Amino acid sequence: MSDQTPYDAATAAAARLAELTGVVRHDVALVLGSGWLPAVDALGEATAEIDTTDLPGFSAAAVAGHSGKIRSIRCTDSEGSERNLLVFLSRTHFYEGKGVAAVVHPIRTAAAAGCAAIVLTNGCGGLKQGWQPGQPVLISDHINLTGTSPIVGANFVDLTDLYSPRLRAMCREIDPSLDEGVYVQFPGPHYETPAEVRMAGVLGGQLVGMSTTLEAIAAREAGMEILGISLVTNLAAGLSGEPLNHEEVLEAGKAAASRMGGLLSQVVSKI
Repeated sequence: MSDQTPYDAATAAAARLAELTGVVRHDVALVLGSGWLPAVDALGEATAEIDTTDLPGFSAAAVAGHSGKIRSIRCTDSEGSERNLLVFLSRTHFYEGKGVAAVVHPIRTAAAAGCAAIVLTNGCGGLKQGWQPGQPVLISDHINLTGTSPIVGANFVDLTDLYSPRLRAMCREIDPSLDEGVYVQFPGPHYETPAEVRMAGVLGGQLVGMSTTLEAIAAREAGMEILGISLVTNLAAGLSGEPLNHEEVLEAGKAAASRMGGLLSQVVSKI
């Protein structure tokens, strides 16, 4: 049995990442959720693209709409300096049953690769009256209903202001129409029942999905600044009177791709 910790595994993956991409240090990481894939081309020039399985500890993408690739992108920031983005075009979900360490391994790898900030995106159901499919919403806080944590041992990590107020304010400067809400992660992979959606609303949630919260906790533990953006791909169960399906999620993302790409490229250049 190996004595390697999850943190050691991330360090090893970051070292291999540097070898394969030729980039010694990355600055900002992005995790693209369901529906966000078409937005990646707006981020800048791809200098390398590798399969997730090229790095130790990573799994192949298991969900339609996720590419199973990691892309290194060079862009210019708002002050004219070049920076390197590390873009994960897929994620491991908690419901895949591979364990919490596998879910947050990309986040820890990004931190070990030098990233000081991370943008976590997802496709989700929206509870707020007036929100429409294809609408981006900033995550202001979260409720983790997975019943678990990625943190190992008695390491008490403060989650106050987990989703950076500075980065959210920056986003609203770029797009004043952006709304924000509390994201609630359910374990999945089944969609929430209408009763569970009502429960999420009673608890203070406006966004429901199956990712992001465990990644955000791991990112905070690693000292990264975190921006969360949800793409409302459907009205949550019971609100529209229509059944939910994954194809609808991907279609809403495709329709909003240009807006998402423009928003991400402007935000990343200012982080």
